[in-house]
Amino acid sequence: MSYGNSNEEGFTGLEAAIVLIAFIVVASVFAFVVLGAGFFTTQKAQETVYRGIEQSTTNVQLVGNVYGLASNPTEGIDQIRFTIGLVPGTSGINLEKMTIVVSTPTSSPKILAWTNESHSTKDTNFIALKDGTGNPQSAMTPGDQMEIQLNITVVPKDTRMNFEIRPGVGATYPFSKTTPAIIAANNLIY
Repeated sequence: MSYGNSNEEGFTGLEAAIVLIAFIVVASVFAFVVLGAGFFTTQKAQETVYRGIEQSTTNVQLVGNVYGLASNPTEGIDQIRFTIGLVPGTSGINLEKMTIVVSTPTSSPKILAWTNESHSTKDTNFIALKDGTGNPQSAMTPGDQMEIQLNITVVPKDTRMNFEIRPGVGATYPFSKTTPAIIAANNLIY
């Protein structure tokens, strides 16, 4: 009988080894799943950070001066022209998704959208011209400079104008200018 008892003890040890191996296999599979989920979560977090940085920084900047044109100088300025460029390190932008908001202390904000017409409609849209060409452009790539032209309701002398350039992606670029005390046909707005 002692021979039978020692044989049963051997089977108990073998059963314990099989259970131990099963625990190790299950733990390995669980660890693999947890690590895979962790890598996936890290990748998504990284994408979110990059997208947040892209949207929190502005892509456009004002290049040069802002000009106001007056078809009737006694009334005030009715067209604005300025040039924009891309911030270094920025990829191109789609001008069709860009809007420009114009306001004065006496007028409500007007949101102007891009148009491919040869001239802009008053208080409705703007055009973007590249390198002085007469063809409106719908995209801007690194190194490009676009002249933005917009027709607005007449703005009298000594009036502060607020502008916001809202690219499709990125932060808004705000700036303010004041019409001159004496308005001519072509004016530099400070």
